Amino acid sequence: MLLEQSSGYPPAVLTVDGVRKRIGRKWIIDNVTFDVRAGEIFGFLGPNGAGKTTTIRMLVDLIRPTEGTITVCGYNVNKNPEQALQYVGSIVENPEVYTYLTGWENLQHFARMQPGVDKARIAEVVEIVRLDQRIHDKVSTYSLGMRQRLGIAQALLGRPRLLILDEPTNGLDPKGIKELREFVRKLAGEGMAVFVSSHLLSEIQLLCDRVAIISKGKVLAVGGVHELVSRNSPYVLWELAPSSQAKVLLGAHPGIRILAPDEVTLDDAVTAGMGEDSLVTVMDEALIPEMVSLMVAAGVTVRAVHKINPTLEQLFLKLTEGETID
Repeated sequence: MLLEQSSGYPPAVLTVDGVRKRIGRKWIIDNVTFDVRAGEIFGFLGPNGAGKTTTIRMLVDLIRPTEGTITVCGYNVNKNPEQALQYVGSIVENPEVYTYLTGWENLQHFARMQPGVDKARIAEVVEIVRLDQRIHDKVSTYSLGMRQRLGIAQALLGRPRLLILDEPTNGLDPKGIKELREFVRKLAGEGMAVFVSSHLLSEIQLLCDRVAIISKGKVLAVGGVHELVSRNSPYVLWELAPSSQAKVLLGAHPGIRILAPDEVTLDDAVTAGMGEDSLVTVMDEALIPEMVSLMVAAGVTVRAVHKINPTLEQLFLKLTEGETID
């Protein structure tokens, strides 16, 4: 497993250590270990059936691990759930709201269940999630994005140190996703630890500081987004004609490797624009001008050259051997 060094970082708010979960004779979660630190946004990625939801339910004491420990702010979630969960705000799956009440009435209802949450705190969280213009309207009139923000406001009422969001961008349009990203970053900027489970790889890459990739109940990699994706070499995509001659020229260079189709893990947006004659190489980008000159001198038409930086999707497909994430 890839695991980053932990020294010199902010303190961990959430620590998951050697957690395993068995149902019958089958281990559905096996030795999951990671931490989430104050002031960071931590992404949790995996295909369907990987164990994401089971892990999240263990984080909030809805189910108990068979082995291992989960601590929040130093309190064991299973042994001291009241002390641990006072520091946690969460939306597991869909936010639970009453559509026949207004947004404000919903927050008042949930505030009564938590000590020390007054009208001033309700107004504060409403401003944080930017619902102040519609908070006194009935929730039945809210868009999906507004309901998601109301759910996050509910999770923030108790001033948590850790916010857990399970697929928070589900169903949101691009504007709603952008707004969600902005105020999640604002929360992290104020010192909150944010744990985000999502299947939107490109969004996680934009949003998160660190990620854990889980597959078949096991964590395959934990680390900073930039650190992990940089372990994949950038690709250079060539559009050349005739491609047969170009392939000979590229293949003859000792510093260039032409990838076979089954070796290439590219985002769908890139592959959609590739033609039949496209060639994908792994090479130092400093060689590109030299090879372009060589192609032109040999009579090869260079239609386009693209450097494709590595992405989280490429890393995910490589680590999970091509498993889909949706």
